[in-house]
Amino acid sequence: MPGITYEDFIDLEYDPADSDLVCAFRVEPAADMSMEAAASRVASESSNGTWAELQVEGSVTDLSATAFSIEGSEIRVAYPEELFEPGSMAQVLSCIAGNIMGMKAVERIRLLDCEWPEPLATSFPGPQFGTSVRTEIFDAPDRPITATVPKPKVGLSTEQHAQVGYDAWVGGIDLLKDDENLTDQSFNPFHDRLTGSLDARDRAEEETGERKSYLVNVTADANAMLERADAVAEAGGEYVMVDVITTGWAAVQTVRERCAELGLAIHAHRAMHAAFDRVPSHGVSMRVLAQIARLCGADQLHTGTADLGKLENEDTVGINEWLYGDLYGLNDVLPTASGGLHPGLVPELVERCGTNICVQAGGGVHGHPDGTAAGAKALRQSIDATVEGTPLEEYAEDHPELAVAIEKWGTETPR
Repeated sequence: MPGITYEDFIDLEYDPADSDLVCAFRVEPAADMSMEAAASRVASESSNGTWAELQVEGSVTDLSATAFSIEGSEIRVAYPEELFEPGSMAQVLSCIAGNIMGMKAVERIRLLDCEWPEPLATSFPGPQFGTSVRTEIFDAPDRPITATVPKPKVGLSTEQHAQVGYDAWVGGIDLLKDDENLTDQSFNPFHDRLTGSLDARDRAEEETGERKSYLVNVTADANAMLERADAVAEAGGEYVMVDVITTGWAAVQTVRERCAELGLAIHAHRAMHAAFDRVPSHGVSMRVLAQIARLCGADQLHTGTADLGKLENEDTVGINEWLYGDLYGLNDVLPTASGGLHPGLVPELVERCGTNICVQAGGGVHGHPDGTAAGAKALRQSIDATVEGTPLEEYAEDHPELAVAIEKWGTETPR
């Protein structure tokens, strides 16, 4: 076999095979590198290359990636199917977002997008429910479902947490949600919180006649997450929540397998995503993180507020459209809009993102001057008004909770 050099990893005439994984990168080469030289090194390091010229004897499977397109600062690289272990997201990411993020040959590099071939994509399970949770768990085919996190998000006792949940549920919220850093601490232990909150849920369902549910955070080591998922199913829950990025994708896949056995949906919190996607010139885009979450089996995923909330994020609408789109028959994902939302922002949020979403408001519910139940009513009223096409101010004339919320927050985005 002839010597292998960096030049063997670039071919601008290459036409990717249908089975290739194609990745788009934005690259800023090092000062002494041309774009072509940088592109060849990205393809080399992320597949089977090395810095030294090789003389390989005997037959070796060709697993070389090929940089086949350079347009300005963006390059596209095709990876052969055989490079990847089917169904192993950890291995896939070790290739396409591994050592290349620290190479001296690039000053900055960002994984922008992936085109997933059918054999690799379908080696993952995808979501169990996806957007069908709106009808399979709730009776909400024509409106966004709603969620809230008790505030403060840590520090409440188990009894306080369950009471906040009850107040929110009877006010019209569908989902009580733990936040990312509430797991199994002494002030609010996991098992006590699970049973106490589900008891409150049952009372709220009986009072309102509506289905309610609880996104309990099972995040921990993989074994503990499986035990907690079992406990959720045994207690009559419908969901688990996982901090998918801090936990790691291999652990998410393990939880997804158990949840299939238990019939539980997975709500994916994206805490730590900005460590990868906030700097536009480096890291991994939220679009790719969302793709990974779908493949690994998340049913709901936080994707931002289309620039209406308090958090920075990328193209929420475009990401949501990808999560809804066809992916070789895998189920879709229900996007969750969260971070600084309140009733006055709902019409514009729905205008930008549609009704096939989950709307989560924390401070925008519990910060209502008349308390959590009133705040929950105001959020639900804003959704009902928006879905029926009635301006909020007009709807608020007969709905005092919404009127108070508009008076407090207006339609401004918090900072």
